[in-house]
Amino acid sequence: MTKPRAIRPAPAAAVPSTAMVMAAGLGKRMRPLTATRPKPLIPVAGKTLLDHTLDHLRAAGVKRAVVNVHYLADTLEAHLRSVDGVDIVVSDERAELLETGGGLMKARSLLGDAPIYVVNSDNYWLDGPVDALSLLAARWNPAEMDVLLLVVPLARAHCHRGQGDFHLAADGRIAGRRRHGRMAPFVYIGVQILNPAILVDAPAGPFSTMLFWERAIAAGRAYAVVHQGLWVDVGTPEAIARAEALRQDG
Repeated sequence: MTKPRAIRPAPAAAVPSTAMVMAAGLGKRMRPLTATRPKPLIPVAGKTLLDHTLDHLRAAGVKRAVVNVHYLADTLEAHLRSVDGVDIVVSDERAELLETGGGLMKARSLLGDAPIYVVNSDNYWLDGPVDALSLLAARWNPAEMDVLLLVVPLARAHCHRGQGDFHLAADGRIAGRRRHGRMAPFVYIGVQILNPAILVDAPAGPFSTMLFWERAIAAGRAYAVVHQGLWVDVGTPEAIARAEALRQDG
C-alpha cells in the first residue's frame, strides 16, 4: 500500500468560512432509532451527531453552514433554530431527496464561490494532534486541487462494513477508486473541501457527489489527507456504543 507523506499543517492556515452540512438522509440502517427522529439528531455521548459536527465547524472558524433537510425536516429545522455561533441557512429538499450531488446542486446559489467544507452530519470523528478541518485547510491548494477528501486507512475504519474507497499516490493524489470485488486501502469519512466551481453540468434530480469526484480524479485534481484521529461509521444502533467507548478512551 502506498503511504501518503505526512502533512505538517501551518498553524495559521486559512479555513473555508462556509460549510455544506448533509442532513437530508433517511437513516434506514439506524432504525428503529430513526422512526421518530432524523439520523443527525441521534445522540452519541450526550450530544446529537449534528451538534458534534457543528462543534467541529465552529471550532475551526466556520461562520456559515448550509444544511439540507428532507426526512422529518420540521424536527431538524426546529433543532437548527437553537444553534449558536454559526449562521444556519436551510436548503429545503422536502419535495425530493436529492442525494449528495443533487443536494449540492440544489444549494449551489447559497454556497458562494470560495472553497467550502462539505461534511456529513451523521459523521463522528475525534481529532488527533491537529484537528481534521485545520488539517484539510493546511493541505488545500486551489492551484492543483478541486476536491480534498479526509480519509482513514481501512484498518482504522471502526464499524465500517465496506471494502475501502480509494487508492492514493505518495503525494496524496487520488490514484483511483476501488474496483469491483477488490479492496482499497483508504475509506472516505464524510469530510472534504470542495471548489464550488466544479458544480456544473450535472443531471437533474438525485445523484452522488462521485460524479464530481470522478471528473477531478480524471483531471488529476482530486487529493486526500489521512485523518490523524479516530473515526466511527455510526451507521447502525450498535455503532453508537463503539463511538462512545472510543470517546471515553480518548
